[in-house]
Amino acid sequence: MLKYLVNLYVGSKVFEGGLDKIKAEGNLGEDFESEFNVNKDQMKIAGYFEAVGSIFLFLSFLGKTFTRIGTFLINTVLGVAILKHLKAGHGYEGSKKALGLFGLNTLSFLSTFRK
Repeated sequence: MLKYLVNLYVGSKVFEGGLDKIKAEGNLGEDFESEFNVNKDQMKIAGYFEAVGSIFLFLSFLGKTFTRIGTFLINTVLGVAILKHLKAGHGYEGSKKALGLFGLNTLSFLSTFRK
């Protein structure tokens, strides 16, 4: 039961960010481009990965495969986000949220291999 709650938590946090990236309203796209050297199209692709991965996490109660696919999609984006934050000079503080979600997501992925 706890792993499904963790999946819902991670999925909800990432889903919000994914939708923001897909919409790319306001200065968000320009901020990403100047801060992280990521153009609007790349940002939208990352948003789609996050949104689809979150949906798989929401459906994780249906089977381990949903959890594995969702964590793979989300951790791909989170891993790049962590690296981009570190390259931008934000350090641990700038990447703390992504690191926390990455860790929870990885634990969820590893739990799918237990019997």
